[in-house]
Amino acid sequence: MSQSQGSDQALPKPASQRADELVLEVVGETAQLMLGERLAELLRSYRGTLYLRGDLGTGKTTLVRGLLRGLGYQGAVRSPTYTLIEPYEAVEPRVMHLDLYRLADPEELDYLGLRDLLEHPGLILIEWPERGAGALPLADLELLIEHAVEGRRIRLRAHPSWSPVVAALAAQAL
Repeated sequence: MSQSQGSDQALPKPASQRADELVLEVVGETAQLMLGERLAELLRSYRGTLYLRGDLGTGKTTLVRGLLRGLGYQGAVRSPTYTLIEPYEAVEPRVMHLDLYRLADPEELDYLGLRDLLEHPGLILIEWPERGAGALPLADLELLIEHAVEGRRIRLRAHPSWSPVVAALAAQAL
């Protein structure tokens, strides 16, 4: 985590928690970037699919930017709204960032090479996964980002094999 992001700051206290689910209240872009960086630290040894759900403007790409920074990526991180896929192969694990907002039909994922993406280990971060329903693998970790009175409410829900990620994030937040 970069020093400018306040690496000594604790995450916000959880609004609620289960073994495979955590709800956090995050206030401000810096806090959302920091959450992404902390998540990156926990995901270094994981390979799989993350869904990022939320309305326009909730900060899905901001969270991805923080995650990539936490993995050591220093370049620009843009939402792949028009390209649909943005690869980040210079980080470990390799990250593929998909934004399916403009996807008209889940079958279009075949033309984008989804099968090839799934064959190579890494993290696949998918914004607007509901647009690819039926064609996408199930999420290993799902993040639902919602507008809150102050900031954002972020609900993390993990597949059982990824519940240690949620538990570790919850421990950091307490």
